[in-house]
Amino acid sequence: MAKRRAFGSHAGRVALIHALAHIEINAIDLGWDLVARFAGEGLPCAFFDDWVEVATEEACHFESLAGRLAELGAGYGDLPAHDGLWEAAAATADDLLARLAVVPLVLEARGLDVTPEMAARLARVGDAESAEILRRIYRDEIGHVATGLRWFDRLCQARGLNPKAAFQDRVRRFFKGELKPPFNHQARAAAGFTEDYYEPLTPRDRSSL
Repeated sequence: MAKRRAFGSHAGRVALIHALAHIEINAIDLGWDLVARFAGEGLPCAFFDDWVEVATEEACHFESLAGRLAELGAGYGDLPAHDGLWEAAAATADDLLARLAVVPLVLEARGLDVTPEMAARLARVGDAESAEILRRIYRDEIGHVATGLRWFDRLCQARGLNPKAAFQDRVRRFFKGELKPPFNHQARAAAGFTEDYYEPLTPRDRSSL
């Protein structure tokens, strides 16, 4: 994937919004994939209700971003996009704890780290409309991370596992790459996702493993 252009240019903003729309349309599919793929695991109805709600919110995010692309004279599909989310889905297809660890608790949590600065940069270049969409997505994503953590912890407890140790184990085994700071500790904490889950996975700590 080519590096995106600066936010200040029209082309750069189109590229950013397109990339975010791609993430959101994949997030819709990942929400429904959770519902369908793990339907035979004896999970309570509340699990499926929660992920249907998450997928519905992801659809709203995509519609907002696609609408903004149209206002900027572009459309989803105009630019190439990466397969990172589906690579994560394929890697965790047979392990529900790994899916919850990698998708909501690594990938979506990373969105909490980077979205406020993206929104601020868009606002600084005069794109208040795009900035407001990102702020709305950010607020919803805190809830998505909270949902992922709630079910991860609940499943770990049902299986007699320590949630923090299980999270770190699944990330080491199933996630390609490293968890790199800076982290948005405030937003992560608002989702109940405390530092003792993810700080041991930073490059400094992983080098000692």
